[in-house]
Amino acid sequence: MRLRFVLSQTFQGISRNFAMSVSVALVTFVSLMFVGAAALLQIQVEKLKDDWYDRVEVSAFMCADESATLNCAGGEATEEQIEEIEELLESEALAPYVDEVFFETKEEAFAAFQQQMEGTVWAQTVSVEQMQVSFRISLVDPEQYQIVADELSGRPGVEDVRDQREQLEPLFLILNRATLLSAGLAGVMILTAVLLITTTIRLSAMSRRRETGIMRLVGASNIFIQLPFMLEGAIAALVGAGLAVGGLYLGVEHLVGGWLASDTPWVQFISGGDVLLVAPFLLLAAILVAGLTSMVTLGRYTKV
Repeated sequence: MRLRFVLSQTFQGISRNFAMSVSVALVTFVSLMFVGAAALLQIQVEKLKDDWYDRVEVSAFMCADESATLNCAGGEATEEQIEEIEELLESEALAPYVDEVFFETKEEAFAAFQQQMEGTVWAQTVSVEQMQVSFRISLVDPEQYQIVADELSGRPGVEDVRDQREQLEPLFLILNRATLLSAGLAGVMILTAVLLITTTIRLSAMSRRRETGIMRLVGASNIFIQLPFMLEGAIAALVGAGLAVGGLYLGVEHLVGGWLASDTPWVQFISGGDVLLVAPFLLLAAILVAGLTSMVTLGRYTKV
């Protein structure tokens, strides 16, 4: 009987303040879309790091005959210098950091260059002798690139040490900044949702002030009086959260999975499964925002 009364009061309140309830649902929808987008962007960054960092290598280029750097003032790297670098990479000191080492000869470097620059003037003007030998180093943990780079840099015969990961950092920087931007916009929209829920609950409580007073006089408890108002805000917020989860799921499935993934199949993108992982947190966030806002507001406006 009490449950039926509470539910009737809840839906009666939603009906009376239908426009405001729709506004709460829409603002919550937009807010949680930004929150979800920020979370999914961060998941995407981690997927790209896991996928691409395992593929990148550190390259140590040895001095060529015409190298102009100061470290190559003595001319082309000698066999002794190359062997010294090879022994260093296979030493126990670097064993915790180095996974595999590949040595590329001049001929192999020339063949790779010809393949990459096929049909260009560069491919016709470069000779085998102008190429330089190099070590391609696969790391146990790509994040520890600097340790290996510091060991190799400046050694006799080493012209340059490059980390392929540096080419990916600008992309990750853009994605991380997009995540921060989404999180910032989400914060603003959540604040807007809190203010709107507060206004909705206050108007609803004021419109039923006489009924609330009668319930108080007949001995109704605080929770019994406030529960319809709290449910009113929670239902509107949950509808918004459901719309946000649905919007994110459709966006990821159709835009990311159906568009980006088909054009770039070698990239591991987020999927609808990732949206479902984020969904419980979005629903919980909607309940917490609506619940806490309702409790604070009702503590003031349901007093008789």
